[in-house]
Amino acid sequence: MPAVRAKQDAKSVSPTSCDANPNESTTAENSRSQRKRQSQSCDACRARKVRCVRENLEDPKQSCKHCIALGIPCTYDYRPKKRGPPNLYLRRLQEAAAAAVAVQSEQNNQTNDVASISPISAHQSLASPTHSSLSPLQQHIQSPSLEPIMAPIQTSAPIITPSRYPIAADSYHNHYSPVNTILPTSTGSTLLPQKADDNQTYSFSESYGGFPAYNWPYKHHQPLPVLLPSVIPPLSYYYRPHRLEDIAPRDSISLIIALFFDFVYPLTPCIHKPSFMADLHTKREERDPLFFALVMSTVASTLVQVPRSYVPMERSVVRKLAQRCYEASRHITTAAYDPPMSMHVVIRYFDCVYHFCEGNDAAQHAAFGEAAHIAVTLRMHEESSYEGLDPIECEVRRRTFWLLFDADKSMSILLGRPICLRDEDCTVHFPKELDDEYIIHSAYLPQPRGKTALVSGLNYISRIFALLGEILVRIRVDKRSPPQGQFATARLEEVQSLHSRIMGALMHTPEPLRLKQNRRHSRLPAECGGAGFRQATFAEVKDFFENPKASRANALNPFLVMQANLYVTQQLVRFVVEQYRDELVTALQGNIDEHQVAEDREAVASDLLNILHSIPIQSIATNGPSLVHKVRFVASTLLDAVRKAETAPASAARAHAFLWDFLSILSEIERNYL
Repeated sequence: MPAVRAKQDAKSVSPTSCDANPNESTTAENSRSQRKRQSQSCDACRARKVRCVRENLEDPKQSCKHCIALGIPCTYDYRPKKRGPPNLYLRRLQEAAAAAVAVQSEQNNQTNDVASISPISAHQSLASPTHSSLSPLQQHIQSPSLEPIMAPIQTSAPIITPSRYPIAADSYHNHYSPVNTILPTSTGSTLLPQKADDNQTYSFSESYGGFPAYNWPYKHHQPLPVLLPSVIPPLSYYYRPHRLEDIAPRDSISLIIALFFDFVYPLTPCIHKPSFMADLHTKREERDPLFFALVMSTVASTLVQVPRSYVPMERSVVRKLAQRCYEASRHITTAAYDPPMSMHVVIRYFDCVYHFCEGNDAAQHAAFGEAAHIAVTLRMHEESSYEGLDPIECEVRRRTFWLLFDADKSMSILLGRPICLRDEDCTVHFPKELDDEYIIHSAYLPQPRGKTALVSGLNYISRIFALLGEILVRIRVDKRSPPQGQFATARLEEVQSLHSRIMGALMHTPEPLRLKQNRRHSRLPAECGGAGFRQATFAEVKDFFENPKASRANALNPFLVMQANLYVTQQLVRFVVEQYRDELVTALQGNIDEHQVAEDREAVASDLLNILHSIPIQSIATNGPSLVHKVRFVASTLLDAVRKAETAPASAARAHAFLWDFLSILSEIERNYL
């Protein structure tokens, strides 16, 4: 209370003090009257922004002191301009602030209303009746814990009174349908945000995605800082350790990994099996997000490459699990490019295989492009970059690079795409022909005598693709600038040398990779054609893909599987070389022996048929769609050549008919993968 009394005393004293000093009050009144009588500044003082001072304020004709000192006329011609409209930018800021406050209060009210309802329990009650008829793995895949629970946030745009000063954008009407937003889930076991219901609309989308930025009506624009954190999560939201059980039971993941090493690994040995299995046993994925992504990409690529009879799930469930694994991996790798690691390259290569088998062409080439460019960033194409690396890392990098190199040449010839990894840019050596158990962190152990390493198949196929790269470079350079005269003759000699090299590329393969000699040199087996052979082979293919109890011996033999890939690829490259050789001969001589060309085509078709009949159909089927594409490329081109040749022998037509007949069997294999 002393402060209150002091304030009251001050109020009571002030009028007394004014009365006690009448001179001071009179002086104040005079100063106020002087300020009122002060006229406007003259034009010169106004322009110079100085105080205009006159001795006699009552005399309007008297010049001010500054004009007298400067010797200039003292004028008062300035007239103030009419006041303009208020600042529209300031008005918009005020309207936006009012909108933000309104949206924030409405969100708080809706959050309180939604909190009283449990969407998880409602979702589980709807999904539970279907679980009783599914296997445990299917129940896990379709369980509510793996489906993000969406809690739609509805916001309504605040109504703002139009200003009396019209804005051009205020007359714009939104004629576009709103865009559904994707909200991250708060469920701990869920990795991926899901799409909201198609019938659900959000007024935020009406002002955010309905029309170009330069036509945004500001009165409908929601303040971004309020909604951005809940609509677009940061990449770090997904880059965190996860459990395999978040995707599928661990036993099921282990089964799929076992199928990978049995059927896929011989053709793509880019994982070091002992260290990978040790990390899986110690649950490294729960500490290292990138290793979790590697496991997920491995599972996804395996599910689309192995026969469906080997996986105890319905086909639709298999595809759903493969997609979920791929997306789980992709969310993590998107946020983990730096620093680059060899694991990134392996993951994106597996993603490329996944998209190839799923028929996603653009996504396949995007994944391959990332894998190839990350590999180049790591200088995996240069031998000098391997100094100082431990043996396991060295061999994983070498194997992965040569897999990319081979895929690059395969896409170049089959799809007509530019070459990404050229042989003249690569100095890296082939992988050491050692099995994984003889490669440890500290040293290379000797391979037992007489035991052929699985990676030898990769080395031989890489030599064949390196020859394909050489001929493709020459073909494309010559197509842009055809050689003439002696340059064409020199080019023909180069092509003939390449033909000799491709024909002898597999002469010194280890015994497990060689075809049987009695079939290799026969011209055209009698059992190549006929309805009986076709029906029997179709039955084998159907049994292989649909019967879980069918024999897997041939499919489990990695060297038989690699034989099909090696020898079919050799015939593909041989055919490309011979085709270009004939074009050069025609350009040099003006004509060519059509009969000789037909015989050469017959030889290719017959040799390709011999190869396909020398290898069990189960081993061929294990190669998947990539082998089918190679055979189809050769068969379709050969068939066109036979139809155009007027002097083609009957045996050539017969060989091509048998090859085309066999291609129908391969197409059935392809259909079971895609």
